[in-house]
Amino acid sequence: MGGFFGSVKKSSAAFDTFIGTDYHSHLGTKRGGMAAYDKVIGLQREIHNIENSPFRTKFEGVLSEMRGNAAIGCISDTDPQPLLMVSAIGKYAISTIGIINNAEKLMQGILSRGGYFDGMTGSKVNSNELVAALINTKGSYAEGIRYAQDVIEGTASILILTDRGTLIAARDKLGRLPVKIGRSEEGFCVSFEDFAYRKLGYSDYRELGPGEIVEVSAEGVTQLAPAGNKMRICAFLWSYYGYPTSSYEGVNVEMMRYKNGELFAKHDAKTHDVHAIDYVGGVPDSGTPHAIGYANACKVPFARPYIKYTPTWSRSFMPVNQTERNKVAKMKLIPIHELIEGKRLLLVDDSIVRGTQLKETVDFLYSHGAKAVHMRSACPPIMYGCKYLNFSRSSGDMDLITRRVMNELEGEDAVKYLDEYSNSETERGKAMRRTICERFQFESLEFQSIEGLVEAIGLEPCKLCTYCWTGRE
Repeated sequence: MGGFFGSVKKSSAAFDTFIGTDYHSHLGTKRGGMAAYDKVIGLQREIHNIENSPFRTKFEGVLSEMRGNAAIGCISDTDPQPLLMVSAIGKYAISTIGIINNAEKLMQGILSRGGYFDGMTGSKVNSNELVAALINTKGSYAEGIRYAQDVIEGTASILILTDRGTLIAARDKLGRLPVKIGRSEEGFCVSFEDFAYRKLGYSDYRELGPGEIVEVSAEGVTQLAPAGNKMRICAFLWSYYGYPTSSYEGVNVEMMRYKNGELFAKHDAKTHDVHAIDYVGGVPDSGTPHAIGYANACKVPFARPYIKYTPTWSRSFMPVNQTERNKVAKMKLIPIHELIEGKRLLLVDDSIVRGTQLKETVDFLYSHGAKAVHMRSACPPIMYGCKYLNFSRSSGDMDLITRRVMNELEGEDAVKYLDEYSNSETERGKAMRRTICERFQFESLEFQSIEGLVEAIGLEPCKLCTYCWTGRE
């Protein structure tokens, strides 16, 4: 994934951008970058690898060097950014969030017209450079961004720092990701996460609509292109990767997770008896609020049978090697024996994707004396790898535990019956759950329904992207 933050003020914008960008560190662990514009020295840019050190430690020294009343910063799990560009519409720095599925086709189209790319590794081009190249084919930022978003298959939210000392912000065409505007006495900011600017003294100004483009200065916000009527904001924002203190489209993440757990428990009670459960716990961190809602609704005590040790290994995606990541994930689990030994536990996780780390967790609990471990997923069975956002490491649908099990049970024909496998009341749904239980030693397994998840979010279903669960766009 990734996130960005930008600030334009009457005074220096570098510090606000540094802190605001750092508050997006939960969205990526690979690259961090900042750019600023000063009337005297022009555009400046710094990019650092943050795989083994957080953004803050890599960029603290930049504050004494980078100057300007306008600045942008980004956290990225993909390409280095922001990039500095020179074009007919001006000099600028650009940062993007999303994924481009037809990058090769777009790149070849630009090359065939005499364009060129810099810094290619093999045949791969930096996605920010590709977006910039598309923008540069038109006569203005707004026209270029609209063109880029029309031809890109995937998602692209865009933040540009111009050589006029302003910001150009564009939410992706279908609003799959949020873009927020904050306001202070000194100016304005643009952010993925709203809590990032509230901590800096900004107040909510407004949230951009799908495909909306604005230019932001210290004096105000000017709309360059209106929002579209169709929105498909990612529902996974609330269930997993959104930060608890954030709100998207007016719905707070933490409150949604409490409600989701509550609705899940009430529905679960129709088919499962939880009275023999000693404790309900959450798989930290994002599973915990779902578990609190579940425990409150079913009247079973909430407890934390283990704690994640994060002072030195704070990032679950580190290191790069999968085997080492699994070892690190296991090393981080510190048991509380009094809450595990001889106890029947029900764990709620935000989701079940590949299942690798979850199996390590369950094995860990049994090794410390758990009598039984029941598992609940706070979202429906994930049936498809996301093709709109770059937040999953899955290389294909068969990386998903659900699809692997379905394929084992029924072969390639299983894909015809995805709705049945998702439904716990069908024979296929029961078979999938039973097989996963046997493989991971779960006492029982259930998933939240798509209806329950949508109800917990509270937006109209037509405004939510649920592709990873339903396969429907």
